[in-house]
Amino acid sequence: MQSSTQHIVLASGNKGKLSEFAQMFTAYGIEVLPQNQFNVPDVAETGTTFVENAIIKARHAAEITGKPTIADDSGIEVDALNGQPGIYSARYSGEGATETSNYLTLLAALKDEPQRTARFQCVLVYMRHAKDPTPIICQASWEGSINFAPQGEQGHGYDPIFIPQGFDCTAAQLTREQKNAHSHRGKALELLIDAMKAKGVINENSLTATDNK
Repeated sequence: MQSSTQHIVLASGNKGKLSEFAQMFTAYGIEVLPQNQFNVPDVAETGTTFVENAIIKARHAAEITGKPTIADDSGIEVDALNGQPGIYSARYSGEGATETSNYLTLLAALKDEPQRTARFQCVLVYMRHAKDPTPIICQASWEGSINFAPQGEQGHGYDPIFIPQGFDCTAAQLTREQKNAHSHRGKALELLIDAMKAKGVINENSLTATDNK
């Protein structure tokens, strides 16, 4: 049996992601810690899919920390660009890419393009240890379209140019609560929690986590 609080490492140093994950897991006696707290360096994302890259990041963090890990790999797919930027979303505008340069590059690629449907994808991977042969893998998407200009100050990444399906504003104009309820990452996180409960990683009754299954 584990102590009442279990630690899971998030294979990311992103403060926004850490806050989102911590909020979901705290009710189950799980403390989510960023990988940089353990001096885990970034690892080369050499996979060709979101799933491969999430597994690479989770295994890397688990090897160095010796703790269970969760990794996230996400990005935006644009139909008119055959699914690009996809796994290259974070570095779409090349070396030295920033969030702003990435979405401006995407807007330029879609100049005068009437077909603007797109979606955010998120894959989450939970690994009990670095050699876990059966990691939990969850995936969710968020459908929408690409706006013609950036709008809004909230969110991050491509949020200022992404209009979610069912809304008449960009993701960067939604409240945090609205975004968490509808976003690709929020939905994938709910699926991950459910899968962890089903596999006994999370003991819902005692609000503690076990990692012996």
